Amino acid sequence: MADQVHVAPHNETWAVRVANRDRVESTHTTKEAAVTAGQALAESLNAELKLHNLGGTITESHSHGNDPRTVPG
Repeated sequence: MADQVHVAPHNETWAVRVANRDRVESTHTTKEAAVTAGQALAESLNAELKLHNLGGTITESHSHGNDPRTVPG
């Protein structure tokens, strides 16, 4: 099981990559398309989705089934 899926700039495109894997899962011309693909992949892997800005800094994080929170709500 993967812990994190990242959407980050890659050359002139946006890439979806699983942490600790050497390859890029997919590339997209827009960030929005990459986020959609990343969300689907994160959900299928029960992973955390990390969104990066153009500078490479993580700006958002979304849990998809791997949330350690034990308090309802």
